[in-house]
Amino acid sequence: MAHLYLSASQKSSGKTTLSIGLIREFHRRGRSVQPFKKGPDYIDPLWLARAAGGRACHNLDYHTMPVEEIRGDFQRLLHTSTLGLIEGNVGLFDSIHVNGAGSNAELAKLLAAPLVLVINAQGMGRGIAPLLLGYQAFDPELWIGGVILNKVGGSRHESNLRRVIEHYTDLPVLGALPRSAELAIEERHLGLIPSNEAMAVETTIEAIHRAVVATVDVERVLELAERAPAPPSETASRAPAWPRPEARIASGETAVRIGIAQDEVFGFYYPDDLAGLARAGAELVPFSPLADAALPAVDGLILGGGFPESRMAELEANRSMRESIAAFIADGGVAYAECGGLMYLCQRLHWGRQSRAMCGVLAADVAMHDRPQGRGYVHLRETDAFPWPGASASEICAHEFHHSAIVETRPDWRYAYDVLRGTGIDGRHDGIIHHNLLASYAHLRDVGAVNWTGRFVDRIRSSR
Repeated sequence: MAHLYLSASQKSSGKTTLSIGLIREFHRRGRSVQPFKKGPDYIDPLWLARAAGGRACHNLDYHTMPVEEIRGDFQRLLHTSTLGLIEGNVGLFDSIHVNGAGSNAELAKLLAAPLVLVINAQGMGRGIAPLLLGYQAFDPELWIGGVILNKVGGSRHESNLRRVIEHYTDLPVLGALPRSAELAIEERHLGLIPSNEAMAVETTIEAIHRAVVATVDVERVLELAERAPAPPSETASRAPAWPRPEARIASGETAVRIGIAQDEVFGFYYPDDLAGLARAGAELVPFSPLADAALPAVDGLILGGGFPESRMAELEANRSMRESIAAFIADGGVAYAECGGLMYLCQRLHWGRQSRAMCGVLAADVAMHDRPQGRGYVHLRETDAFPWPGASASEICAHEFHHSAIVETRPDWRYAYDVLRGTGIDGRHDGIIHHNLLASYAHLRDVGAVNWTGRFVDRIRSSR
């Protein structure tokens, strides 16, 4: 049950870099490493999963998951590994609530995780001491087990920081990474480039791994993780609201084949959602809108999030795939699209001086903007037009993060959601309904009382 939490004083301090390097080293040592990421992010988990040898990284998110589900899922997944590493988001104590609810500190305490604090030391000197003393005093219940310094300016800078920390605090310095362009992962408007898209992902991970091993006392980090107590027992982990596969097989139901877009453009899927689809009786059939000529033989279709703007010319050039998807939806095929998938289904995608034809399923263009058009957690309520059977939570907690927006909405569009908080399509609605397609900017998770995967599979089964 060894586990460890990496957090930082503020965002962009180097948590992901350290997490990638440590996970790869633990994996090289023969440990079965289970990565976790706090919050709804897709991109960091893709990198952490690659560093862990392909073991899927799972999200722990207070906004979409009740506390008992966070704790239960963490314990269940930790039992299948020999070491768990949780990468935090934003700063250690950052929260929209004055009492710190939902912060990294609260999650670390919930999971009984010793914490390594990553400090961006660029330009810092003696002032690092009151910073660390303040973090220790702010929440005495939090177990800060050590500090890793990042972006250190050189040997003199490192020596000075170590001397100050050792003089004023009882926190061990577990490592000090120098400033280095080699350790930077390329970024774009939504953060890091996803590892499914980065051409030299293994080269980057190996460079980070070498730097971390050379500058971090990995043995002391492992020792700290081994000292972690077992997280509090929780019997009520994920409890699917839909019949398990054996129940469906016993009732004579056959699996439904769902085509799922997975390539360098489309790749934003939660592993627990994919597992939920399988539990509901789906056989997932990956395909590439970039490289494949047409859809495989499927009963339903999922177009997840991604960056269609990054390969818009190639998506346009694959006309046969665009036509295949448009025909599938026009013929009544059940489909679900989120964010990047929604963009791909529009008539045209505009970005700067470029304009490229997309699938033309939705009678509207979509355009990229310099600033986010929707960002953060959202609250949705299903409308009477919602197309999938069953009922969900009275209020659905999800998230959105998009620089694109529909150029001009249609007055005859029907919507699946009223937006209670967030942006969605037009600030008031999200989830365009067209034939048997539901296309939205919101990213759902099959957690809590949402149960979208089972409802979606049942919609496909009933239409078939």
